[in-house]
Amino acid sequence: MPTQMSDSDKEQLYTRFAENKKVPSADRQRLAYEDAKDYVRRFGNEVDPHLAEVKRFVGEYERAMKNYQLLDAYKAKKYAKAFEIGRATLKKEPENFFVLATLVEAGYDNAQTGDTSLNEETVDHANAALALLEAGKVSAFTPFANAEDARGFLNFAYGWFVRAESPVKAAESFTVAAKSDSRFKDDPLTYNLLGLSILKGEYAQLAAEYNTKFGNKPPSPEQQAMWQRIATLGERVIDAYARAVALSTRPEQAEAKAKMLAQLTSLYKSFHNNSDAGLNDLIATVLSTPLP
Repeated sequence: MPTQMSDSDKEQLYTRFAENKKVPSADRQRLAYEDAKDYVRRFGNEVDPHLAEVKRFVGEYERAMKNYQLLDAYKAKKYAKAFEIGRATLKKEPENFFVLATLVEAGYDNAQTGDTSLNEETVDHANAALALLEAGKVSAFTPFANAEDARGFLNFAYGWFVRAESPVKAAESFTVAAKSDSRFKDDPLTYNLLGLSILKGEYAQLAAEYNTKFGNKPPSPEQQAMWQRIATLGERVIDAYARAVALSTRPEQAEAKAKMLAQLTSLYKSFHNNSDAGLNDLIATVLSTPLP
């Protein structure tokens, strides 16, 4: 008799769970979760054909709730709270792309307020998310629309965070962001930061080496080769700044555009015999050419 009652309870409980699970409303899903938790608690040690399904639903529901809480904290601009929630999930699921990516968004927005306390952790999450993306381990790109949106933002954010300490790495990331099929390929800030990162990174390093090796020395094939490398980097910076100027078309961008144009003009003239001839044509046509 007790077994019969248990079997009857089990079937009633499973049926109620299954019926609620079918209805995609928050209330019905919550009821299904409560029944599923009860089912696992009462019958989890038995050999049961429904147990795997019920346990899977419990895990998926709890994961969805954690994701909802994380997203809710981020949208409410409670960035520290978002990281607290995200850390707990990542301890169990270190390759959870949604959590990693959302924390990069939260960390980036937090940094825009002037708070740097989450910066280092955000960089780690950006690295982890990009590694998953480039390894082809991501099948769902939420919180982004698609893989290219993810690639654009994650590379831009990583570059933004490391641009002062590691400008060479930043330039690499800004280049990827600029070449992605995302909003960052049309954002003047991407190209402004790309140009600045090249200048402060590889260009500055090579220029310092050039001055040490060839300062006050007569021309030589080695000197000419290194100068050509410097000139090529300079042209990359000019190209990036020209794109930033060309993309700055909105009235609210006028002030920033004027500053970028002044920087571009000075750099362009330094590589073109103190002349700005051809600069206007470059700005007018640069967006129709591939990024070098």
